[in-house]
Amino acid sequence: MSTNSGEQRRQLIDEIMLQHAAGDITLGVAIRRLRLEVTGFDQETFAKMCSMSTRALYQLETDKANPTLNTLDAILRKFGLRLGLMKAPAPGQTSMALAPQPHMAEPAPGYKASSKASGGVTRGSKPNRATRDKPTTGKGR
Repeated sequence: MSTNSGEQRRQLIDEIMLQHAAGDITLGVAIRRLRLEVTGFDQETFAKMCSMSTRALYQLETDKANPTLNTLDAILRKFGLRLGLMKAPAPGQTSMALAPQPHMAEPAPGYKASSKASGGVTRGSKPNRATRDKPTTGKGR
């Protein structure tokens, strides 16, 4: 168990929650940070607490899983959190649910947002069939 005081744990939870709501970290990263920074538990111990396998927790924390809402809710409730809906912010604006945070005002230097609409290939994505089958030079088939 982590040696943080109750107030320090609440501050960590709030910080992680705000970073996730702002889109700065993924759900998996948020859960991993909650587990490590708030509880200090290893994956095996925390997975047992959540009635899930260590592999399932690993996949969730690395954003490779597709957990059920019940699974997410059970994990988040251990930190006094719950699933909910919030209005998505307009492009370039911070979520209405978030208080202005100076460290979240601008992306980190060197950050480049990727966009599927621009046709760019992002990590882990595959070109769609229409793009993949088109010749890159010369006449068509």
